[in-house]
Amino acid sequence: MLEYDRISGLIPTGVWIDGKSEPAETTFAVRNPATGEVLTEVADGTGADALRALDSASRVQSTWAATAPRERSAILRRAWEILIDRTEEIALLMTLEMGKTLAEARGEVAYGGEFLRWFSEEAVRIGGRYTDSPAGTGRILVTQQPVGPVLAITPWNFPLAMGSRKIGPALAAGCTVIVKPAEDTPLTMLALARIFAEAGLPEGVLSVVPGSDAAAITAPLLADPRLRKVTFTGSTRVGKLLLRQAADNVLRTSMELGGNAPFIVFEDADLEQALAGAMAAKMRNGGEACTAANRIYVHNSIRAEFASRLAEKIGALRVGPGHEPGVDTGPLINERQRDSVAALVEDAVAAGAVIRTGGKAIDGPGWFFQPTVLDEVPRTARMHREEIFGPVAAIYGFDTEEDVVAAANDTEYGLAAYFYTADLDRALRVSSALDAGMVGVNRGVISDPAAPFGGVKQSGLGSEGGSEGIHEYLDTKYVALTR
Repeated sequence: MLEYDRISGLIPTGVWIDGKSEPAETTFAVRNPATGEVLTEVADGTGADALRALDSASRVQSTWAATAPRERSAILRRAWEILIDRTEEIALLMTLEMGKTLAEARGEVAYGGEFLRWFSEEAVRIGGRYTDSPAGTGRILVTQQPVGPVLAITPWNFPLAMGSRKIGPALAAGCTVIVKPAEDTPLTMLALARIFAEAGLPEGVLSVVPGSDAAAITAPLLADPRLRKVTFTGSTRVGKLLLRQAADNVLRTSMELGGNAPFIVFEDADLEQALAGAMAAKMRNGGEACTAANRIYVHNSIRAEFASRLAEKIGALRVGPGHEPGVDTGPLINERQRDSVAALVEDAVAAGAVIRTGGKAIDGPGWFFQPTVLDEVPRTARMHREEIFGPVAAIYGFDTEEDVVAAANDTEYGLAAYFYTADLDRALRVSSALDAGMVGVNRGVISDPAAPFGGVKQSGLGSEGGSEGIHEYLDTKYVALTR
């Protein structure tokens, strides 16, 4: 593939340990979801490779923890600068291995890079406190120290940003890191590892172990007492398995899991603003986002107009390979994901939903699905309770605030929620009532490196980003001093 050939020299394809790419005994194929063609073969890492990476991480952990915060900061800053300088190459790489459009990929380089810049600034602000004890019997010294070697497991939908959101704070805090990238999209993380090496990150501080069998790589790491933390972004099902495994060694955990975000449009909302927000919240990344608006609740007094206008906007989107000019929506990540989206649409239609636009997989090479709007979706449909993870906007009607808040909260998930209203009292009331870790009021995009990203209920544990993000990688130590 000519597009990949232009950037292949920037991308290591081996297991990245001790600052270099090493071949493995076997490889697996990375495919372009727009064509199904093989981009390249990547080292198929094993449990033995993972333990070698942990050997390396453990060996340099104390040295990295003792590295001056200013030096850690400078390395992160240099990595950010190199990444931004290579925006076009990294964006094309993400488009080819994941499918998103070049415009979306460029946006991810900027967003993902910002975590490196943000945490380069947080590295020098790790604090503590010193005070007299209330009883006057001594003094209290509180310090923050790195937790130790970290396993970071990243998903395929944002192959750069979900890694930088974990690597940035871990390195800033003084932790060494082993990354297991998603099987579908290992190339972006391997390219980032090389960027860190160019930025001066010492050997062994960051390893990347790609592989087709995630459990074979992660299980021996989680069982090894030298590992002290696991951070994961992915499905709730897999997150629960990792939590069970992490319990044996009482590991620190950060879990950013599934979502089923409600998007509520009240009768007093600015309709133009709400439509623009729905397009952003639903169609960003082709709908393959844990924060995507899966359940669009629209007041029945405006539902018909909203559905008609949203269908017009979504129906006008151009579908095709993400690197082609003028394309608005790329393919889904693989055939399995496309079939999953198709099954949810078929179930909803069988239950009574009305297709306003789209509704079918697209024949031909690659794994494309028509951008779709479903109206009058019954709440008994599977997609009311399951993540769609595709370009399908499902619209439900409602009559009262009490009903829609109850419906929005009627899920085991609690990651993101959105609503539109012109009433300030309602904005405060509903944002408080929604069971979600993040709420967008009159806006459809809420992710911000300077803000904590995380959910409640079965959407996860802990926060990534913001000043809170670095504390996920720090232990608190109390020292009792005599007066």
